[in-house]
Amino acid sequence: MISMECPSMNQELFKQGAEARIYKSSIFNKPCIVKERFLKCYRHPTLHKKLSDKRMIQEARSLVRCHTIGVRTPLVYHTDLDTHKLYLELLPHPLLNDLISSLEAREQQSADITDTIRDVGRQIALMHDNDVIHGDLTTLNILVDIKSGDSYFIDFGLSSVSSLSEDKAVDLYVLERAITSSHPKMSQLFTDILTSYAQYSSKTAKTLNKLKEVRQRGRKRIMIG
Repeated sequence: MISMECPSMNQELFKQGAEARIYKSSIFNKPCIVKERFLKCYRHPTLHKKLSDKRMIQEARSLVRCHTIGVRTPLVYHTDLDTHKLYLELLPHPLLNDLISSLEAREQQSADITDTIRDVGRQIALMHDNDVIHGDLTTLNILVDIKSGDSYFIDFGLSSVSSLSEDKAVDLYVLERAITSSHPKMSQLFTDILTSYAQYSSKTAKTLNKLKEVRQRGRKRIMIG
C-alpha cells in the first residue's frame, strides 16, 4: 500500500452513494478513483471519524489481502484518514450489471458471458477460502474486462474477515438476490456462478449448506413482510 506524495487536487465527481462520494482524479501521474466518506448530518463528528477510519482501514486491508491472494481488485495507492479519502486504481471496465442488462435488452443468451460468469465464481471462491467477506456482492460491484472476460471486484466498504460459513453464505445470498431481482430473465447466471464456486472452493459443503438455511430465512422474512 502506497502512502506518500500529495495527490492531485483536481477531482471530478463520478458518483455518490449513501456513505461516500466517488471522484475521478490522479496520483503519481496515474488516473485513480478517490472514495471520500462524508459526514452524515445526524452523526457526531467524533463518531463519524471513528467509524470512517475503521471502515477505510478495513476496506484497504481487504483490497490488499485480495490482491495478494490473486483476487482481481483495484490497487490501493494512498489512504488519508484525515480527509477520509481512499485513493484506488482506476479500472476502465464496464459493470457486470450493465453487460447483463445489455444481453437482456438484445434478448441474447447468458452463454455469451459464460467464461466471465465462471471467473466470478472462481474469484469469490478464492476470496472466501481466504476468509475475505465482501459484504455487498452485487453485479454493481463487479467489473468485467471485455477483452479477456476477467472479473474485478470493487467497493469493499462493508468487507470483513471471517472464517464462518454463515458469513460466506450470506455473501452468496446477497449476490443471488441481486441477480434474481435485477435480472430475472438471467437468474440461471447465479446457478452457473455457484457451480464454478463449488468447483474451486475447498470449503464448499459447509457454505452451501448454510446458503440453504439463509435462503429459508430470507423466504420467511418475505412472507412475513
